[in-house]
Amino acid sequence: MFKYYILIPSLTLLISIPIIFYLAPSILPQRQIPISLPDELDDLSLFHKAIAADATFLKKPSRKHPSNKFRLGSTTVRRPKIAFLFLTNSDLHFEPLWHKFFNASDPHLYNIYIHADPTVKITPPMGVFADRFIHAKRTQRSSPTLISATRRLLAHALLDDPDNAYFALISQHCIPLHSFNYFYNFLLDTQKLSRKMEFPSYIEILTESPSLLDRYNARGENVMEPEVSFDKFRVGSQFFVITRKHSLMVIKDSKLWRKFKKPCVKIQSCYPEEHYFPTLLSMEDPNGCTRHTLTRVNWTDSVGGHPHTYQPPEVSPELIYKLRESNSTYSYMFARKFSPDSLKSLMEMADSVIFKD
Repeated sequence: MFKYYILIPSLTLLISIPIIFYLAPSILPQRQIPISLPDELDDLSLFHKAIAADATFLKKPSRKHPSNKFRLGSTTVRRPKIAFLFLTNSDLHFEPLWHKFFNASDPHLYNIYIHADPTVKITPPMGVFADRFIHAKRTQRSSPTLISATRRLLAHALLDDPDNAYFALISQHCIPLHSFNYFYNFLLDTQKLSRKMEFPSYIEILTESPSLLDRYNARGENVMEPEVSFDKFRVGSQFFVITRKHSLMVIKDSKLWRKFKKPCVKIQSCYPEEHYFPTLLSMEDPNGCTRHTLTRVNWTDSVGGHPHTYQPPEVSPELIYKLRESNSTYSYMFARKFSPDSLKSLMEMADSVIFKD
């Protein structure tokens, strides 16, 4: 009888081990990936090169800077380009749809850059995406590594081509809602010029949110002081379309970065990538931002901090038309999140709906 008493607890333990491993991610607090000093110094070197290259370009009298400033009457201005910054930790599931988006346009009007988590095996993309990967580092949700990855993308795009005038951050779960030409003409419509003859950045900047105080204190109470007081703390979508001027502001910053790179003690309230960029640009140039994003996202039935993911049965022309609608004076240009298996439905209506502007 004694051996049975020993056997039962042993069997219980063996059965429990797989269950513990399965539930561990949802029970145990997530450990944030630290940003090492070598990685930090590597990024700083890249940023300094991009800043120096931009300054050198400005000094050249033979060319005009294709920044967010629009110079009327000049015959020497080269047409500005849009830098598409793909931030991913998986395959680019909608690569065929994006090929249609880019292939119907002038290849001299855009550049593509991809930051892919090096710890994840990704199928090498083809066509316009081939050889467009930048030197990347590991990323993790709810950590400052996503800020670093975005700054890295911006710096590479700034350094790579001085004609990059707008910088669009794109998710692997994101799709275009209009053609490239529609998007390009929208961004560079001269009617959108400010009194300073500058184009705006499209980044969501919100001053109110039910969880704003919890997010502000995610690293501990008063940790963000004095650089970022609560009244200056902002929240917004991770995905944006910003000008060259604002991209340079982002990679030049060190003051706010010192605060936002600190590890969070409240992981459930920690979304640095949704706070750093809106807070920084709101503090540096609030009038230069529309405070609205061009990427539509559905938070009505979010799960675990993730927005609604559209599945194949939901994909229809009516959905595309609906996703384009916004409360602002202009249409949404992109939308997320879509499940990878919705690609077939999207491709079937690409020419007749999505890119028919």
